[in-house]
Amino acid sequence: MGEPAGIGTEVVLKSYARFAAEPPGNAPVFFLIDDPARVEKIVRTVGVGVRVGSIERAADAAAVFPAALPVLPLARGVTDALLHVTPGTPSGATADAVTGSIDQAVALCLAGEAAGVATAPIHKKVLLDAGFSYPGHTEYLGALTDDAALPQGFVRGPVMMLAAGRFRVVPVTIHERLADVPSLLTADRIVRTGMVTAQALRRDFGVREPRLAVTGLNPHAGEGGAMGTEERDVIEPAIAALREQGVEAFGPIPADTLFHEEARVAYDAALAMYHDQALIPIKTVAFHDAVNVTLGLPVVRTSPDHGTAFPIAGRGVARADSMTGAILQAARMAAARAAFAS
Repeated sequence: MGEPAGIGTEVVLKSYARFAAEPPGNAPVFFLIDDPARVEKIVRTVGVGVRVGSIERAADAAAVFPAALPVLPLARGVTDALLHVTPGTPSGATADAVTGSIDQAVALCLAGEAAGVATAPIHKKVLLDAGFSYPGHTEYLGALTDDAALPQGFVRGPVMMLAAGRFRVVPVTIHERLADVPSLLTADRIVRTGMVTAQALRRDFGVREPRLAVTGLNPHAGEGGAMGTEERDVIEPAIAALREQGVEAFGPIPADTLFHEEARVAYDAALAMYHDQALIPIKTVAFHDAVNVTLGLPVVRTSPDHGTAFPIAGRGVARADSMTGAILQAARMAAARAAFAS
């Protein structure tokens, strides 16, 4: 469901409308975990010509999907606060519904009743103020799936990837202050992130021999120690360790030369050392199309690569490209996992 005061439900409705225009069988079947009456209200508010169909079980979605967007009611029930949300005005009173919808989706996947989760954007501050103790979706999903098994030999995530087609970036440190990054950047952390990424490329993306490009931390990748020693002391040993474990990793490469179109053909994913080093290039190249993917989990999870967009919520003008992409990416990953398992 995502943040009720944001654009999440609107872009899900628009994604469904786009898929409904496809020939039968071309679109992935999906359902929304939300309150059906609330979704009907949003249909009227934003003027999307979509029918809503309430379902009792995930298994009912396929029968309903050709004619209406299937909506599975929230397991924790609906509060007055959820039914009376003002677009653009978040409230802590809805925080339990937001986290509850995530819990419900993950539980359905772990039970084998759904193949993957595509999460609408959440508003972290509202959840944190309500007692949520995780930096974001990625870390929370890691906690929810911590007891579920991975294939033998696989390294557990969560690791965040942003993907737009074959352009994929992975930040080694995520939601950390820039001032803290050098002390948090260890060879073990880079190796673990690289292993999770390489294994996910094989299992979830069908890349048989993944190639990882690894950025430096400092300008010019430290320029031989003249501009910093993290490359020599931390990043280069991590790359060597990855190669010893059979991962085709190379670098460290100056980040300012790694993301142009010609450079991107040389790798399947780029490991960047911090959040903005990874996200600025992909959001510049594919702002409306990039998808957030969580790697190294027992369940498939994707999300649009944008926030709640409070200033335009409820106006019917939100673009659904990234949400549509997230749903398609989740379906493709689920199919790739099934093929990998067989």
